[in-house]
Amino acid sequence: MLQIEASGQACGARVTGIDLRQLTAEMVADIRQAWLQHHVLVFPDQALTDPDLVEFTCRFGELGDDPFFEAISEDNPVFALTRRADEKAPVFAENWHSDWSFKEHPPIGTCLYSLVVPPVGGDTGFANQQMAVEQMPAELRSKLEGKRALHSAAVAYAPDGFYGENDGPDRSMKITPNESAREVSTHALITPHPESGKETIFSAYGYIIGIEGMEQEEAHRLITELYAWQTQEAFQYQHKWSENMLVMWDNRSVLHRAYGGYDGYDRELHRTTIAGSEQYSVH
Repeated sequence: MLQIEASGQACGARVTGIDLRQLTAEMVADIRQAWLQHHVLVFPDQALTDPDLVEFTCRFGELGDDPFFEAISEDNPVFALTRRADEKAPVFAENWHSDWSFKEHPPIGTCLYSLVVPPVGGDTGFANQQMAVEQMPAELRSKLEGKRALHSAAVAYAPDGFYGENDGPDRSMKITPNESAREVSTHALITPHPESGKETIFSAYGYIIGIEGMEQEEAHRLITELYAWQTQEAFQYQHKWSENMLVMWDNRSVLHRAYGGYDGYDRELHRTTIAGSEQYSVH
Protein backbone atom coordinates (compact mmCIF):
# COMPACT_ATOMS: atom_id res chain seq x y z
CA MET A 1 0.00 0.00 0.00
CA LEU A 2 1.35 3.40 -1.01
CA GLN A 3 2.51 5.42 2.01
CA ILE A 4 3.56 9.09 1.83
CA GLU A 5 5.60 10.82 4.53
CA ALA A 6 6.35 14.53 4.16
CA SER A 7 9.96 15.57 4.69
CA GLY A 8 9.09 18.21 7.28
CA GLN A 9 11.07 20.72 5.21
CA ALA A 10 9.78 23.22 2.64
CA CYS A 11 8.93 20.47 0.14
CA GLY A 12 9.54 16.80 -0.51
CA ALA A 13 7.97 13.51 0.58
CA ARG A 14 9.12 9.91 0.92
CA VAL A 15 6.95 7.29 -0.81
CA THR A 16 7.09 3.65 0.29
CA GLY A 17 4.98 0.51 -0.02
CA ILE A 18 5.25 0.45 -3.81
CA ASP A 19 7.29 -1.26 -6.53
CA LEU A 20 7.76 1.20 -9.38
CA ARG A 21 8.06 -1.68 -11.86
CA GLN A 22 4.47 -2.71 -11.13
CA LEU A 23 2.31 0.39 -11.32
CA THR A 24 -1.42 0.43 -11.91
CA ALA A 25 -3.26 3.40 -13.40
CA GLU A 26 -4.61 4.18 -9.93
CA MET A 27 -1.09 4.20 -8.45
CA VAL A 28 0.11 6.55 -11.19
CA ALA A 29 -2.77 8.92 -10.45
CA ASP A 30 -1.96 8.83 -6.71
CA ILE A 31 1.73 9.50 -7.38
CA ARG A 32 0.92 12.43 -9.65
CA GLN A 33 -1.35 13.97 -7.00
CA ALA A 34 1.37 13.59 -4.36
CA TRP A 35 3.92 15.04 -6.79
CA LEU A 36 1.82 18.17 -7.32
CA GLN A 37 1.37 18.53 -3.57
CA HIS A 38 4.94 17.88 -2.40
CA HIS A 39 6.88 18.86 -5.58
CA VAL A 40 9.64 16.32 -4.88
CA LEU A 41 8.98 12.61 -4.33
CA VAL A 42 11.56 10.14 -3.02
CA PHE A 43 11.16 6.40 -3.70
CA PRO A 44 13.77 4.39 -1.72
CA ASP A 45 14.77 0.77 -2.31
CA GLN A 46 13.78 0.48 -5.97
CA ALA A 47 15.61 -2.04 -8.17
CA LEU A 48 15.36 -0.30 -11.54
CA THR A 49 17.09 -0.96 -14.85
CA ASP A 50 17.38 1.85 -17.40
CA PRO A 51 14.36 0.48 -19.33
CA ASP A 52 12.42 0.49 -16.04
CA LEU A 53 13.39 4.13 -15.51
CA VAL A 54 12.22 5.05 -19.01
CA GLU A 55 8.96 3.17 -18.52
CA PHE A 56 8.31 4.92 -15.21
CA THR A 57 9.04 8.32 -16.76
CA CYS A 58 6.62 7.67 -19.60
CA ARG A 59 3.79 6.98 -17.15
CA PHE A 60 3.77 10.75 -16.48
CA GLY A 61 4.28 12.08 -20.02
CA GLU A 62 6.48 11.59 -23.03
CA LEU A 63 10.20 11.02 -22.60
CA GLY A 64 11.99 14.36 -22.80
CA ASP A 65 15.15 15.15 -24.71
CA ASP A 66 18.31 16.53 -23.13
CA PRO A 67 19.70 18.98 -25.71
CA PHE A 68 23.28 19.20 -24.42
CA PHE A 69 23.73 15.72 -22.96
CA GLU A 70 24.77 12.57 -24.77
CA ALA A 71 22.67 9.51 -23.93
CA ILE A 72 24.30 6.31 -22.74
CA SER A 73 23.91 4.74 -26.20
CA GLU A 74 21.76 4.84 -29.32
CA ASP A 75 19.59 2.13 -27.78
CA ASN A 76 19.49 3.67 -24.31
CA PRO A 77 18.11 7.25 -24.06
CA VAL A 78 19.01 7.59 -20.38
CA PHE A 79 21.72 10.09 -19.38
CA ALA A 80 24.43 9.02 -16.91
CA LEU A 81 25.28 11.74 -14.39
CA THR A 82 28.72 10.58 -13.27
CA ARG A 83 31.77 11.77 -11.38
CA ARG A 84 34.92 9.73 -10.86
CA ALA A 85 36.74 9.57 -7.56
CA ASP A 86 39.79 11.28 -9.12
CA GLU A 87 37.87 13.84 -11.20
CA LYS A 88 39.03 17.47 -10.96
CA ALA A 89 36.31 19.20 -13.01
CA PRO A 90 33.91 21.38 -10.97
CA VAL A 91 30.84 19.61 -9.61
CA PHE A 92 28.11 19.71 -12.23
CA ALA A 93 25.04 21.96 -11.70
CA GLU A 94 25.95 23.64 -8.41
CA ASN A 95 23.79 26.70 -9.17
CA TRP A 96 20.04 26.81 -8.59
CA HIS A 97 18.01 26.24 -11.77
CA SER A 98 14.99 24.59 -13.37
CA ASP A 99 15.96 22.01 -15.98
CA TRP A 100 16.06 23.29 -19.55
CA SER A 101 13.96 26.38 -18.75
CA PHE A 102 15.28 27.92 -21.98
CA LYS A 103 13.12 25.59 -24.11
CA GLU A 104 9.82 26.79 -25.56
CA HIS A 105 8.12 23.98 -23.64
CA PRO A 106 10.45 23.12 -20.73
CA PRO A 107 10.32 19.61 -19.26
CA ILE A 108 7.67 19.33 -16.58
CA GLY A 109 9.67 16.93 -14.45
CA THR A 110 12.99 15.17 -13.92
CA CYS A 111 13.62 11.62 -12.67
CA LEU A 112 16.98 10.73 -11.12
CA TYR A 113 17.92 7.22 -10.01
CA SER A 114 20.98 6.46 -7.88
CA LEU A 115 23.37 3.61 -8.64
CA VAL A 116 26.59 4.65 -6.88
CA VAL A 117 26.32 6.99 -3.88
CA PRO A 118 29.37 8.32 -1.99
CA PRO A 119 29.43 7.94 1.81
CA VAL A 120 29.68 11.71 2.26
CA GLY A 121 28.36 14.76 0.38
CA GLY A 122 26.55 14.66 -2.94
CA ASP A 123 23.22 15.97 -1.66
CA THR A 124 20.66 17.60 -3.96
CA GLY A 125 18.96 20.82 -2.88
CA PHE A 126 15.43 21.85 -3.79
CA ALA A 127 13.73 25.24 -3.33
CA ASN A 128 9.93 25.49 -3.26
CA GLN A 129 8.92 28.29 -5.62
CA GLN A 130 5.24 28.19 -4.72
CA MET A 131 6.17 28.89 -1.12
CA ALA A 132 8.57 31.60 -2.29
CA VAL A 133 5.86 33.47 -4.19
CA GLU A 134 3.31 33.02 -1.39
CA GLN A 135 5.65 34.73 1.09
CA MET A 136 7.10 37.30 -1.30
CA PRO A 137 7.08 40.91 -0.06
CA ALA A 138 4.62 43.11 -1.90
CA GLU A 139 7.38 45.48 -3.01
CA LEU A 140 9.33 42.71 -4.77
CA ARG A 141 6.19 41.22 -6.27
CA SER A 142 5.20 44.58 -7.76
CA LYS A 143 8.52 44.66 -9.61
CA LEU A 144 7.97 41.18 -11.05
CA GLU A 145 4.25 41.30 -11.83
CA GLY A 146 3.58 40.82 -15.54
CA LYS A 147 7.28 40.53 -16.42
CA ARG A 148 8.56 37.92 -18.87
CA ALA A 149 12.08 36.56 -18.45
CA LEU A 150 14.51 35.84 -21.28
CA HIS A 151 15.90 32.30 -20.97
CA SER A 152 19.02 31.01 -22.69
CA ALA A 153 21.54 28.19 -22.26
CA ALA A 154 24.41 30.28 -23.64
CA VAL A 155 26.19 30.88 -20.32
CA ALA A 156 26.38 27.14 -19.70
CA TYR A 157 26.29 25.28 -23.03
CA ALA A 158 27.47 27.58 -25.82
CA PRO A 159 30.95 26.66 -27.10
CA ASP A 160 32.38 29.51 -25.02
CA GLY A 161 30.12 28.71 -22.05
CA PHE A 162 30.96 27.20 -18.67
CA TYR A 163 30.59 23.63 -19.98
CA GLY A 164 31.96 24.49 -23.41
CA GLU A 165 35.42 24.31 -24.91
CA ASN A 166 37.11 25.55 -21.73
CA ASP A 167 35.55 22.90 -19.48
CA GLY A 168 38.56 20.65 -19.93
CA PRO A 169 39.01 16.95 -20.73
CA ASP A 170 38.66 15.68 -17.17
CA ARG A 171 34.85 15.62 -16.93
CA SER A 172 33.40 12.10 -17.16
CA MET A 173 29.86 13.23 -18.05
CA LYS A 174 29.01 13.39 -21.74
CA ILE A 175 28.16 17.07 -22.31
CA THR A 176 27.78 18.34 -25.89
CA PRO A 177 27.84 22.19 -26.08
CA ASN A 178 26.84 23.84 -29.36
CA GLU A 179 25.65 27.10 -30.91
CA SER A 180 21.94 26.31 -30.40
CA ALA A 181 22.52 27.27 -26.76
CA ARG A 182 22.28 30.93 -27.80
CA GLU A 183 18.58 30.64 -28.69
CA VAL A 184 16.19 32.54 -26.40
CA SER A 185 12.71 31.71 -25.10
CA THR A 186 10.50 33.81 -22.84
CA HIS A 187 8.44 32.72 -19.84
CA ALA A 188 6.53 34.67 -17.20
CA LEU A 189 8.45 35.15 -13.96
CA ILE A 190 5.32 34.57 -11.87
CA THR A 191 2.83 32.18 -13.44
CA PRO A 192 0.08 29.72 -12.51
CA HIS A 193 1.19 26.11 -12.32
CA PRO A 194 -0.40 24.45 -15.39
CA GLU A 195 -1.86 21.58 -13.35
CA SER A 196 -2.47 22.80 -9.80
CA GLY A 197 -3.21 26.42 -10.70
CA LYS A 198 -1.06 27.64 -7.79
CA GLU A 199 1.25 30.56 -8.53
CA THR A 200 4.91 29.75 -8.91
CA ILE A 201 8.18 31.52 -9.72
CA PHE A 202 9.71 29.90 -12.78
CA SER A 203 13.47 29.38 -13.01
CA ALA A 204 16.33 31.54 -11.81
CA TYR A 205 19.42 33.61 -12.60
CA GLY A 206 21.73 31.62 -14.88
CA TYR A 207 19.28 30.41 -17.47
CA ILE A 208 17.47 33.75 -17.04
CA ILE A 209 19.63 36.28 -18.89
CA GLY A 210 17.31 39.30 -19.00
CA ILE A 211 13.76 40.59 -18.81
CA GLU A 212 11.67 41.47 -21.83
CA GLY A 213 11.48 45.24 -22.43
CA MET A 214 13.94 46.12 -19.64
CA GLU A 215 17.45 47.55 -19.89
CA GLN A 216 20.08 44.93 -19.13
CA GLU A 217 21.54 46.64 -16.06
CA GLU A 218 18.11 47.13 -14.47
CA ALA A 219 17.09 43.58 -15.39
CA HIS A 220 20.28 42.18 -13.86
CA ARG A 221 19.57 43.95 -10.56
CA LEU A 222 16.02 42.59 -10.46
CA ILE A 223 17.03 39.03 -11.38
CA THR A 224 19.72 39.10 -8.69
CA GLU A 225 17.24 40.42 -6.09
CA LEU A 226 14.79 37.68 -7.03
CA TYR A 227 17.50 35.00 -6.84
CA ALA A 228 18.38 36.04 -3.29
CA TRP A 229 14.73 35.76 -2.29
CA GLN A 230 13.73 32.54 -4.06
CA THR A 231 16.72 30.47 -2.90
CA GLN A 232 16.72 31.30 0.79
CA GLU A 233 16.98 28.46 3.29
CA ALA A 234 13.36 28.75 4.50
CA PHE A 235 12.16 27.48 1.10
CA GLN A 236 14.61 24.57 0.85
CA TYR A 237 14.67 20.80 1.19
CA GLN A 238 18.09 19.16 1.18
CA HIS A 239 17.93 15.59 -0.06
CA LYS A 240 20.38 12.90 1.07
CA TRP A 241 20.81 9.99 -1.31
CA SER A 242 21.12 6.28 -0.78
CA GLU A 243 21.64 3.66 -3.46
CA ASN A 244 18.68 2.38 -5.49
CA MET A 245 16.62 5.49 -4.84
CA LEU A 246 14.47 7.31 -7.40
CA VAL A 247 13.70 11.00 -6.98
CA MET A 248 11.24 12.82 -9.24
CA TRP A 249 10.67 16.55 -9.06
CA ASP A 250 8.41 19.15 -10.64
CA ASN A 251 10.50 21.63 -12.65
CA ARG A 252 7.55 24.01 -12.69
CA SER A 253 7.44 24.48 -8.92
CA VAL A 254 10.97 23.88 -7.58
CA LEU A 255 14.51 24.90 -8.30
CA HIS A 256 17.28 22.41 -7.67
CA ARG A 257 21.06 22.30 -7.39
CA ALA A 258 23.85 19.79 -6.75
CA TYR A 259 26.18 19.77 -3.76
CA GLY A 260 29.76 18.49 -3.81
CA GLY A 261 31.74 17.34 -0.81
CA TYR A 262 32.56 13.84 -2.08
CA ASP A 263 35.99 14.24 -3.66
CA GLY A 264 37.76 10.89 -3.72
CA TYR A 265 34.56 8.91 -4.26
CA ASP A 266 32.72 7.75 -7.36
CA ARG A 267 29.11 8.85 -7.92
CA GLU A 268 26.65 7.74 -10.60
CA LEU A 269 22.99 8.56 -11.10
CA HIS A 270 20.83 7.97 -14.18
CA ARG A 271 18.47 10.66 -15.38
CA THR A 272 15.44 11.17 -17.59
CA THR A 273 13.07 14.09 -18.07
CA ILE A 274 9.31 14.22 -18.56
CA ALA A 275 8.77 16.21 -21.76
CA GLY A 276 7.04 19.55 -21.74
CA SER A 277 4.06 20.45 -23.90
CA GLU A 278 1.73 23.33 -24.73
CA GLN A 279 -0.69 22.03 -22.10
CA TYR A 280 1.62 21.16 -19.20
CA SER A 281 4.65 23.48 -19.42
CA VAL A 282 4.79 27.00 -18.03
CA HIS A 283 4.38 29.89 -20.47
